[in-house]
Amino acid sequence: MELPPGSCDCSGVWDKDSEPEPELDPDAQAEAYVARVLSPPKPGLAPPRASVLAAPAESRGAPEPRAATKVPTAGVPGLLSLPPEILLEICAYLDARLVLHVLPRVCHALSDLVRDHVTWRLRVQRRVRAPYPVVEEEDFDWPAACIELEQHLAQWADDGRRAEYFCLSDGHVACIDTVLLLQDGALCLSGSRDRNVNLWDLRQLGADPSHVLVKTLGTRHNSTHKGWVWSLAAQDHRVCSGSWDSTVKLWDMAADGQQFGEIKEKGAVLCLSYLPDILVAGTYNKKVTIYDPRAGLVELKSLKLHSSAVLALLAEDRHIITGSEDHTLVVFDRRANRVLQRLQLDSYLLCMSYLEPQLWTGDNQGLLQVFAKCNGGFQLIRSFDVGHKSQITGIKHSLGALYTISTDKTIRVHVPTDPPRTIYTRSHPNMMNGVCAQANMVVASGNVSLEVWRLQA
Repeated sequence: MELPPGSCDCSGVWDKDSEPEPELDPDAQAEAYVARVLSPPKPGLAPPRASVLAAPAESRGAPEPRAATKVPTAGVPGLLSLPPEILLEICAYLDARLVLHVLPRVCHALSDLVRDHVTWRLRVQRRVRAPYPVVEEEDFDWPAACIELEQHLAQWADDGRRAEYFCLSDGHVACIDTVLLLQDGALCLSGSRDRNVNLWDLRQLGADPSHVLVKTLGTRHNSTHKGWVWSLAAQDHRVCSGSWDSTVKLWDMAADGQQFGEIKEKGAVLCLSYLPDILVAGTYNKKVTIYDPRAGLVELKSLKLHSSAVLALLAEDRHIITGSEDHTLVVFDRRANRVLQRLQLDSYLLCMSYLEPQLWTGDNQGLLQVFAKCNGGFQLIRSFDVGHKSQITGIKHSLGALYTISTDKTIRVHVPTDPPRTIYTRSHPNMMNGVCAQANMVVASGNVSLEVWRLQA
């Protein structure tokens, strides 16, 4: 049931620690969680597939827009005497970045043509041949989207053979469940069930493998945490790691990965989000706890937004968005300090990726759910089946790229059209649990190994 934007559901939100917290073995708790939440369905017992929502009628069959341009078509010698349609066709053979940054310097006529967003919308439509974007806002950046889309298509052309692939298998001795890229893909962190967080220098790929693995964070008994490491998040050079030992540890990568703080939670930390003004932790014991990292990690509030474990969350300037095993998506308004929405879903969400106004999520049925920010809240607008046969455990969405991984042992690369078009699939011997993309690097976890793709710049 969805609350209207103007109403408030505060019942059961504020946590007064009235419930005693039982002492549980974190390893046994983690193993039970994985068996229940992440185990692929047995043959013949796959969960029912949610139906794919139909696209709005107004987004289908619309006439292709015409370029509104001031380029003269007569009385001008040379190239500029050509009709705008011919000029656009010529520009289509040029690199999008060159068209955007160089042609406007040639003359006012070409500048008018290049800076017209209809020009870029036409170019995108001819490239992808499908409705795009799934959610379009009024000031959508068509030039930036076109550049990223074309780069993405070029990088994964020829079934991914243009991307350099590396498998980093020396570093962890148990399943890797979370990965995080830093410094435009130069560094990578990986969190594992061997209780360690490893730091990798991806600038050394292709060189001596011993130079790629830099160190293991922390010095406590040769491990980073006392339990499985399940979540990572970063804000600039500061990183936090969450574990089944019910702690969040903070690390300063500008100080050689030294620990500078620790938070003791009352349940396993399954998801984290780190902003300059808040650090948010979602836990197995149904809580969402908010801290101020600017004031010595002072706890601001502890919220009980769900009736089951908090599996995924993200924070942005206005909202904290959480997904739970109780099949709900909750939107908490940071400014109003109240629950804005509680959406009941047919599945539970395991991962999220947000680029305003689009929230892309992966669920336990192997489906992508796309929510749009509208009227102060979020609305489920599309559901996509992109070919995964079980839980989607990782998702990364941007203007022109989409990556998903699953317990079905595959990573899939898509174009984020409506519906997404899969352009590359790679199978792995084991289930995959985390994916991250930054600059020209893509990293996914594959059991005890890191799967790395270095893309053409």
